[in-house]
Amino acid sequence: MDMKSNDENFEQASKKNDHDFDFQGSSDHTHRKLKSRHIQLMAIGGTIGTALFVQIGQALAEGGPASLFMAFTLWSTFILAINNCLSEMVTWIPITSPFVRFADHFVDPALGLCAGVNFFIFEAALIPFEVTAFNVVLQFWTDKIPLVAVICFLLLCYLALNLWTVRYFGESEFWFASGKVILAVGLIFFTFITMVGGNPIHDAYGFRFWDSSKVQGAPFAEYIRTGSLGRFLGLLSCLIQASFTIAGPDMVSIAAGETQTPRRILPRAFKSVFYRLTTFFVLGSLCIGIVVSYSDPNLLQALSDARPGAGSSPYVIAMQRLHIKVLPDIVNALILTSIFSAGNSYVYNASRTLYGLALEGKAPKVFKRCNRNGVPVWCVIATLGIALLSFLQVSNNSAVVLQWFVNLVTASQLLNYAIICFTYLRFYKALKVQGISRDTLPHKSFWQPFCAYYGFTGTTVMAFVGGYTVFLPGRWDVPSFFFSYTMIGVLPVLFVYWKIYRQTEWRKLEDITFLDNERFLVDRYEEECGGEEPSSSRIWNLLQS
Repeated sequence: MDMKSNDENFEQASKKNDHDFDFQGSSDHTHRKLKSRHIQLMAIGGTIGTALFVQIGQALAEGGPASLFMAFTLWSTFILAINNCLSEMVTWIPITSPFVRFADHFVDPALGLCAGVNFFIFEAALIPFEVTAFNVVLQFWTDKIPLVAVICFLLLCYLALNLWTVRYFGESEFWFASGKVILAVGLIFFTFITMVGGNPIHDAYGFRFWDSSKVQGAPFAEYIRTGSLGRFLGLLSCLIQASFTIAGPDMVSIAAGETQTPRRILPRAFKSVFYRLTTFFVLGSLCIGIVVSYSDPNLLQALSDARPGAGSSPYVIAMQRLHIKVLPDIVNALILTSIFSAGNSYVYNASRTLYGLALEGKAPKVFKRCNRNGVPVWCVIATLGIALLSFLQVSNNSAVVLQWFVNLVTASQLLNYAIICFTYLRFYKALKVQGISRDTLPHKSFWQPFCAYYGFTGTTVMAFVGGYTVFLPGRWDVPSFFFSYTMIGVLPVLFVYWKIYRQTEWRKLEDITFLDNERFLVDRYEEECGGEEPSSSRIWNLLQS
């Protein structure tokens, strides 16, 4: 059968899945329109933001190049463990807002509420964070554009891309996230070329800023305290930055319910997380420590002045030191597109999380309504309503507002990962109790259940450590404490409230059903598709390899 015939058959099966496979008890009316290339780039689009290119400079100044590299490498192992937990569950049960609903069905409906509310707040709070960051980066060129106009422009763009059909969102993410890849890979090449002397002043600086004989204290910086304690606190500061900067598997899983042939596409997307972690975050953190000294006066001054956009980026500071022209403007432009892409991803993720809560009866029924293109319109509108918090920066310093959102969402992200790992442990034990071999699953992750225990321990500890500086003598700050620990206090209250209000019961391992109805729909859908991908996806996979 030729490619055209395959694609026509696929579209017919997809349409049939959208309308005819509405199994009794299931009310998920989203459409499977996202292709392999969309999913792969969405995963990148949701993980790479300003933190990797700009905010990371603060961590470098506090910890030094070695601490920064070690922290990002160590935290990547935790994200890989979480990825292993998600990949096995989501590939077998590829539904909308999966890990939120898994917490409901594998653990307790009260935990499902906690997971959904926490992730929704996390994603929704990141939208004003990115809008604020967009305005800051734009000021690298000019501050004459009215702030209100910038905010309105971004929110209207997000509304247009997310309201009509998921295919528009997927295409926009594909192209905007491609710019992120170009930027991240380009800066890695920039580091290598310039460090060996390929720069206007022919300075082959190599690992100069790691050398203690050339930079005092290198490669470890002292933070808050001196000596060994100061160096440890520097490493801890870098680890906190890494826990905010590095993400990924949750961005892949949230789109599972709208992915074409999910049992084929999702395993590849989850497996590629390892390469993204290595390339963008581990190598990226190494490059940051190579191109500029952690004690560089220009870096410290840029951080102190909260210089707009790429002006605070260690890469741009290195370019200015090496007398490289034009490139800083290109970097700033690509950072601008990466910010737009990240905000667009967060609108999608938050709206689908709210939709998942509605499907489980934990949000008003109005949020279950989808338009004819399978988009939960009221969820999108509610999400963008929360994004109006972006207007806070009109009356407050942008840098202050930015830090508020960073503190709030860091704890939420860590708690979300801890819930995912705990949910997997219940999933793993339920399979064992019911005599279901993991070898029969579409995808079996490695080193389990060790990865689940490892990820749960690391994320739980870091959730409490994240705002530790407020407890040090003379450093108490009420807003910092509030934003760092609010969600840690809110989740237990939500759990107890829902458990008492709805009289929920802890799921018994032998009674867990693994969302049989939803899996039946996916099985029927993939059977109609013949288990094949459309030709465009196969071409994309060939290009990837």
